[in-house]
Amino acid sequence: MLGSLLFLLPLVGAAVIGPRAGSQSCPGYKASNVQKSARSLTADLTLAGAPCNSYGKDLEDLKLLVEYQTDERLHVMIYDADEEVYQVPESVLPRVGSDKDSEDSVLKFDYVEEPFSFTISKGDEVLFDSSASTLIFQSQYVRLRTWLPDDPYVYGLGEHSDPMRLPTYNYTRTLWNRDAYGTPNNTNLYGSHPVYYDHRGKAGTHGVFLLNSNGMDIKINQTTDGKQYLEYNLLGGVLDFYFFYGEDPKQASMEYSKIVGLPAMQSYWTFGFHQCRYGYRDVYELAEVVYNYSQAKIPLETMWTDIDYMDKRRVFTLDPQRFPLEKMRELVTYLHNHDQHYIVMVDPAVSVSNNSAYLTGVRDNVFLHNQNGSLYEGAVWPGVTVFPDWFNEDTQDYWTAQFQQFFDPKSGVDIDALWIDMNEASNFCPYPCLDPAAFAISDDLPPAAPPVRPSSPIPLPGFPADFQPSSKRSVKRAQGDKGKKVGLPNRNLTDPPYTIRNAAGVLSMSTIETDLIHAGEGYAEYDTHNLYGTMMSSASRTAMQARRPDVRPLVITRSTFAGAGAHVGHWLGDNLSDWVHYRISIAQILSFASMFQIPMVGADVCGFGSNTTEELCGRWASLGAFYTFYRNHNELGDIPQEFYRWPTVAESARKAIDIRYRLLDYIYTALHRQSQTGEPFLQPQFYLYPEDSNTFANDRQFFYGDALLVSPVLNEGSTSVDAYFPDDIFYDWYTGAVVRGHGENITLSNINITHIPLHIRGGNIIPVRTSSGMTTTEVRKQGFELIIAPDLDGTASGSLYLDDGDSLNPSSVTELEFTYSNGELHVQGTFGQKAVPKVEKCTLLGKSARTFKGFALDAPVNLKLK
Repeated sequence: MLGSLLFLLPLVGAAVIGPRAGSQSCPGYKASNVQKSARSLTADLTLAGAPCNSYGKDLEDLKLLVEYQTDERLHVMIYDADEEVYQVPESVLPRVGSDKDSEDSVLKFDYVEEPFSFTISKGDEVLFDSSASTLIFQSQYVRLRTWLPDDPYVYGLGEHSDPMRLPTYNYTRTLWNRDAYGTPNNTNLYGSHPVYYDHRGKAGTHGVFLLNSNGMDIKINQTTDGKQYLEYNLLGGVLDFYFFYGEDPKQASMEYSKIVGLPAMQSYWTFGFHQCRYGYRDVYELAEVVYNYSQAKIPLETMWTDIDYMDKRRVFTLDPQRFPLEKMRELVTYLHNHDQHYIVMVDPAVSVSNNSAYLTGVRDNVFLHNQNGSLYEGAVWPGVTVFPDWFNEDTQDYWTAQFQQFFDPKSGVDIDALWIDMNEASNFCPYPCLDPAAFAISDDLPPAAPPVRPSSPIPLPGFPADFQPSSKRSVKRAQGDKGKKVGLPNRNLTDPPYTIRNAAGVLSMSTIETDLIHAGEGYAEYDTHNLYGTMMSSASRTAMQARRPDVRPLVITRSTFAGAGAHVGHWLGDNLSDWVHYRISIAQILSFASMFQIPMVGADVCGFGSNTTEELCGRWASLGAFYTFYRNHNELGDIPQEFYRWPTVAESARKAIDIRYRLLDYIYTALHRQSQTGEPFLQPQFYLYPEDSNTFANDRQFFYGDALLVSPVLNEGSTSVDAYFPDDIFYDWYTGAVVRGHGENITLSNINITHIPLHIRGGNIIPVRTSSGMTTTEVRKQGFELIIAPDLDGTASGSLYLDDGDSLNPSSVTELEFTYSNGELHVQGTFGQKAVPKVEKCTLLGKSARTFKGFALDAPVNLKLK
């Protein structure tokens, strides 16, 4: 291990180019009063010359805090001496502490006194070097630049639809959550994840997390003489860095989970197939869809409903004609009786019309207010709306009460999980929003259906006969209080001097206005905008938990911030039905699942906006089966795209879902492990082959756990794919044929629309169900097959985790480890299940491929496979 803190003699600072054209060079800071201990260092930072005030007023006095928190994590914080500048509240993202002395750390902090800069290094390898420019810390602008290696492999900085490996020249990643229809590339999207990973092959992988929720531009570029750098340009807040290291990228991701929180474990059933559409006409059409999936023999686990179910699109209401309560309850009862599930959408915006949710919220004073005390109003789907203030201490009780009433199992709509949308928050009224009523969406809803349908020649067996197919406000604390960390006073909260590249325009465009001050501590929306969606997510999870205290609540959200995975899952928003979005979804899900620690993630399969095609939907039905969150969803006005609409798509879905359902326990086991350790399930190739440079930029294939390599066909009209196989042994999932990788592309040919290439990586034992079923409940009744895929040395290993599939705290679990070597299979672990599962057969792949009889999983096993 490396030694303790080192203090270097002052060095000559790098030349500084002012951030604003024509401005003088900013002076940077000088370090003094350095105090160190075994675990930490503190210092004062004082402005080292005349202020430049380029995008706000330079702060003269700062503080430096350095903490060696663990062997692999170092915390560096630069903040204002008076602690007035906004910091992300711990109520939103709890902080991690220290548990190690600096002597144990693989990371080392060094600094230069004047102009102040610092480095983070591991041995002789410099990981972060802020001498690339002088530090600027102003009232509305903070800049810090670090050098990067030449031709770096940098990832993260979401949410975006750019390549997984970030561009290295003239690239700007803006973090400012926005409603981003079509998820265009090179723009800011729905979430903000200010963490990047720098992968250096044999030298390992390190990550840099900046805990700051202000709007920002992060630039990756080169100087005129070709030196590579990354630069932060922040609209406020402090520099609160966490540096973490892993011997490989998988370990680095696990370290990040320790900072932002381990991801929530989901219920077994949530990994089934989900169906939704914006534009389902009525409850009868929902029943049609459920019935048609059953008739097509395509397993459907969960039916979803978009805002269509609402009365004039108002949350916590039902359209009395198209989705009457009595029929909704009958539909949900039918689904539950058939081991299926039901989910609806809830938006944050509450209609100002005369409805219970609005009147109760006004009574409880939980909505956002203008600074003059009036209710802040915008325009969303139901017209003029108000927005919950998640910082108000009364909002959680209000939100929970709405859920308990509207979703009451005995008298309301008994949903099984929740979908939340529009929570950036989206606002249809452009800034400045002076007349929100003028921007209300016209009520162009589908025609209402009669409450009782006439008889039909095509009955829906199992449904009721008339289900037939159809042709108080908290006191605000003033900003600027010393030590309160709520934000400096006298800032321009709507039009700051530095302009980030927000694709929507000014900060307040198409969202909640940024000069609003929240209840409670008095945080400004300017500082907390990027937290709104995640705060709604955690509040909604709490509300769902109150409904069913003993089961795991699934919440799928659109807007996220760092740490959201501890509460919710994510879908990638309003993508389009085209091949570009089909392909880029791979990079997106890999970033969220492995780098941002939100493993429950998926894209709208077959695309949300515009019309899909049979070929695209067929390919996507297969690819989507290897997301963790698997849902078909599309938009009002576009052609329907349920899988049963085309024969080839139906066949593609049946084949892919059969594979997915047989793998459900493999998926469940790996995601349970991620919820306990942060070890990623969905992974880029370089996570498993960190020294193979050919894998570093590959975002067209991915690993589904450690054992399965997915290589989808990528292009329209193609029936082949050039798949990269690292130097290892693989086995074709379908035939067991050996594929010996030699670190080169292999062309896989004759791949029809109903097929997706899938290979088992040598060295793994995969527990699969012997057959699938129409629901995950059926799957759990099947026995197991162990697929043993030896590595080049003839060994393999795997694991299996079993519990009741739904409880927050299962009372009985089975956790098993499988190992294979020298022709023998060994099984050991904890055998806790009351109903003893059985391995019905063991399949050994490779030269001596054979199938062997099974055994009960109720005791350790030593089985010769010869």
